[in-house]
Amino acid sequence: MKAFFNPVHEEIQNDGRIRRWAKIEEAGNKYLRVVILEDMETIHNAFFDRSFKEK
Repeated sequence: MKAFFNPVHEEIQNDGRIRRWAKIEEAGNKYLRVVILEDMETIHNAFFDRSFKEK
């Protein structure tokens, strides 16, 4: 999973969860955001983030 292992951007939320984004070419270059729990193994959710802009 590209967003999990090779994100283009990563942020840590106040609650300790990690947000990672990856560009998915097969989905028309949309950005997938994956939220990972503090254990760094469990994916909480994943969705296409229309508001994300790569810096």
